[in-house]
This record gives sequence, C-alpha cells and structure tokens, in this order.
Amino acid sequence: MASVGDDQTNERVFDDDEREARWRARFTAPRLTRPSWARDAPDRSVYASNASGTWELYAWDRATDTHRQFTDRPNGTVHGTVSPDGEQLWWFADTDGDEFGHWVVEPFAGRPPSARPQPALPGVPDAYSAGLDIGRKVVAAGSSGEAGSSIWVRRTPDQPAGMIYHHVEDAGVGGLSDDETLLAIGHSEHGDSRHPAVRVLRVADGSTVAELWDGPGLGLDPQAFAPVPGDGRLLVAHERRGREELLILDVHTGEQTELAIDLPGELSAEFYPDGAALLVLHTHGPRTTLHRYDLTTGELSPLQTAPGSVGSADVRPDHTVEYGISSAATPPAVRAVHPDGTDRELLAPPGSRAPGSVPVTEVWVPGPAGDVPALVARPDGADGPLPTMFCLHGGPHGADEDTFDAWRAAWVDAGFAVVEVNYRGSTNYGSAWRDAIQGNPGLTELADVAAVHDWAVASGLADPAGCIVEGWSWGGYLALLALGTQPKRWTAGIAGVPLADWVAAYDDEMEQLRAFDRALIGGSPAELPDRYAAASPITYVQDVAVPVLVLAGENDPRCPIRQVDNYVAALAATGKPHEVRRFDAGHGSLVVAQVLGHVAAEINFARRCT
Repeated sequence: MASVGDDQTNERVFDDDEREARWRARFTAPRLTRPSWARDAPDRSVYASNASGTWELYAWDRATDTHRQFTDRPNGTVHGTVSPDGEQLWWFADTDGDEFGHWVVEPFAGRPPSARPQPALPGVPDAYSAGLDIGRKVVAAGSSGEAGSSIWVRRTPDQPAGMIYHHVEDAGVGGLSDDETLLAIGHSEHGDSRHPAVRVLRVADGSTVAELWDGPGLGLDPQAFAPVPGDGRLLVAHERRGREELLILDVHTGEQTELAIDLPGELSAEFYPDGAALLVLHTHGPRTTLHRYDLTTGELSPLQTAPGSVGSADVRPDHTVEYGISSAATPPAVRAVHPDGTDRELLAPPGSRAPGSVPVTEVWVPGPAGDVPALVARPDGADGPLPTMFCLHGGPHGADEDTFDAWRAAWVDAGFAVVEVNYRGSTNYGSAWRDAIQGNPGLTELADVAAVHDWAVASGLADPAGCIVEGWSWGGYLALLALGTQPKRWTAGIAGVPLADWVAAYDDEMEQLRAFDRALIGGSPAELPDRYAAASPITYVQDVAVPVLVLAGENDPRCPIRQVDNYVAALAATGKPHEVRRFDAGHGSLVVAQVLGHVAAEINFARRCT
C-alpha cells in the first residue's frame, strides 16, 4: 500500500446516490453550538457553526435576531466569547490549527473590512491557552509554554496585563469572583496535573487567600464563584468518595460544605444568577441529565428536557436554562427550558437538518478488573456475524456516550457494526476506573478492549475475520498499540492523529501534555525509559501483521507529526502494508470537506480489508 499526501478528496463510499447523500449530509448539514452570552447584555451571544463549510464563530444579536460570522480562517476557529458589556468579541488566534497563539479582540458590532482584530492583551507572549475569564474591568488569562504555566491579569482596560502566577508545572484559570478582587486557579505544583489543587489569589498582588488540596490521587476543580457581589463562595468539584461531586468553599473563612446530592453518577454544576441554586449536570454512564439544586433547602428537582443526553447547559438571567442535546439516533439541537417549565428549540441552524441514525445499546462485559461498559450500534435488520469497527475514544480521560456521532452513523450505513469501549481510563464511571491506567497506560486499556472483542465474537455480533480497530488521538494510539500487541485479533487498523512514538512525542508536544505524561506514567522518558518503551506503539512495529491506515495533521501540537513519521518509517522499513494521509491542520480538522475525505478514506480502506 502507498503513502499519499494531504487528503481533501471527494471519494465516494456508496454506489447509490441516496446513501451517499445521507452520510455526507450528516457532516455538511449546518450545526451550531450552544450560545454563550454577555453577562450584562444577555441579548448579545456567540456560538460556533459549520454553516460556511468550516467551523467558525458567529455573533448573534437576539434583540434584532441578526447573525454575523466574525471569523474566517482556513483552518477554522472555535474558541471565542463576548465581554460582559457585550461590546467586544474575543477569540483565540493560532496558526494553522496548532493551538499556539494569543487572544484578539474586535467590536461586537463589526469592524471595517480593512481593519484587523487587535491583540487583546498586548505584551503577553504567544503560548497555548490555559483558560480565560473576562470581568467588567479585570481580565485573567492563562498561558502555557516551554517554561511552564503563567497567569496574567489586566486589572483595568487602560493597563497592560501583568503576570501574577508562574510555575513550571501545569496551571490554569478557574474564574474571577463577582467583585473581581479574587481569582481561583487550578494548579499542580505537587507534580500531578491529573489531580490538581485549588488556590485563590488576590487580583491586586497575587497573594494567596485560600488553598485547597485533597492529597495524592484526589483532584479538585474550581468551577465558579457565586455571581453575587462580595460573595466568597467558590464551587469546587472533588472526588473524595471515588466519583466527581461538589463542595462549596468559603474562601474568606475556609469553611467547606460538601453538597449531599443524591444522584448515582458524576456531577458538575453552574450557579443560578442569584447564587441561590445550582444547575447540576449529572452524568451516569453514557447519558447526562439536568437538575436544579436549591442551596438553602437541599431540594433537588429534575429539569424536564427533550429526550437525549445533554452536552452542555447554562442559566440565563431570567432563569431560562439553555442546553444542547442529542442521542445516537437524533442529531444535535439547541433548546431552552423556560421558568414556566416549557421546553422548546432555541436556535435552529439554517438549511436542512442532518439525517438521524440508529440507537446504541449499552452492554457490560466481564473484564480483567470488573465489567467493562461498551456501546453497540448495528445496521437496521442486520444479523451477525458482521464486519465490526471497534472505535476507541480519545482522551484517555473521555468517554463514548449516547450522543449523535456522524462517524458512527457512517460506519453503520456502510454495513459495519460499531462497538465503542469505555475502557479503564474513561470518565463517567468513577475515579478508580479512570485512574486504573496510571503507571501502565495503553496495555491496561487494551486488556478491556480484548474482553469486549471476545464478547462481540462469542455473541455472534462480530465476524472474527472482519474486526477492525480504529480511533483518533488516544484512540489512534490504542489502535496502533493493539495492532502490535494483539495482532491476531485484528483484520486492519486505522489511527487518526495518533501517539505512535512516545519518546519523540514527549520531546515535541505542548507542555501541558508533557505534564500529563509525567503524571500518568510516573516521570519523564529520561527517568522511566522502560515504561515509555512498553507503552509505545513503535516498540511493537515488527509484530504488526495487518494493513494500517494513518491520518496525521501537519501542525498537530498534541500528537506531533515527527513521531508519526518515525512510526511510518518503521512500518516501511519492515515492509508492513500501510497508507498515510497527511492533512494541513492540527489535532483533527474543522474543515468539513477535509473531514469528509477522512471518513471516505477510512471506510474505503476498511472495505478493502474485510
């Protein structure tokens, strides 16, 4: 098999036009994200959409119901917000999808065609973003680079930003207090960025007001300050009982109040605008639901949303809850639950809706360390054994969920069953499950994948001669590692933007990921070379026995191109059959045509191999 260059082809997948149009429409149909809004001018909102063919940012004036695309870049833009007064749009300007850059600002009302966005924080050097919070006067921005992490504060609009925090370990902005005198940050000065601590700093001088750390292996995440003047309540996520729960820290007194919310899964939350209640996002396995928690009475009330799994949500000043929702069978929608309980669509994208797909079934498979959760989708009316895609999610701290996935739907349309494994390392299933890969990543996850593979074959779902392992990012890493360490299980492998040569990746990747690697494995490659070798796909190239398709971004800061090239060169040196598709973007693509090329290349490759 040959190595090819940048893939923006228009390869067909199906001979019949109806199915070809359907799978493409799931990607090309206009979609949009849940809007965020200006705190003091809530009619002014920002969202991202693919309506132009590339994911870009849009300004929405709700008072006039006018929409305006305000970014237009070859590789797309998705990180942006609006200032509290609604007058300024902020967005992160990187280069060709490499995530390295700075924040820029422009008027909400628009700029002259000849004008360019201006640097929002002059004097702050280009870096990887580590959070942003824009107050009425104060702005806090986090940055990460070769020297570590820094927190910058601009105290008034007419002053330059100054650094109030720096450390060689990972850190990021948590949020400003309502009166903008305090700033919460998450940090890992203890050396474990996977389990951060919380610190509250005075904006005036960077001195410490409060500190919270639960000790080794227990992470804390500052969620938000209460949106009330002078209020010192900081909402914090903790994992003291083996799952993500919530507490409130009074930063003035140091008092901690753990919230006894009687829900079985993992929790995150936002304050209601009056600070009297929380909007709780409850994730239990593959689905997320919404609840209101009264901080005075402890009353917990479910919000009656549309069917599906909630992706994100927030509360407007009038207590309307706006949220995004989808399911495996139903494409995404942006809806709103109003104070009177009515639920209706908030914002519909222009044009035709994306076609739906089939539902998923959740299964639990006995594994080496307990039952392994997985999601299964199959073509309507199809009986096994079927050619089967084992699609492994990225992260590793992520999860496959009962949400709409155009990639999954395309595989099903192409006649494949799809199995998504929430292996150890995944979120949504408790801290112990998530942290079980520490010290031995890669091989631990693949032991769970093997158990699910055995089940899929034994149950009659999967054709043992047609099992393909596929994934992007960490999933691509696991796909390559599976091909080398489990060669008899797989008919072929597909790896998008993968980690392939861990030592070379560590040398080239962004500093936040080096910190993550050290925390996950227990040290750097220089300190623990054997562990890195055991976890690295390039170690097992000689044992790869089936065709491999690799898709890699030229400007990827997370899984850099040099380490992918090293792996591909090792494949070539041993004569292993492979294809390579390089594309001009970073860690994935925001350009719809480019994504269509990737999907078509994957499906056509898989069909040739089964």
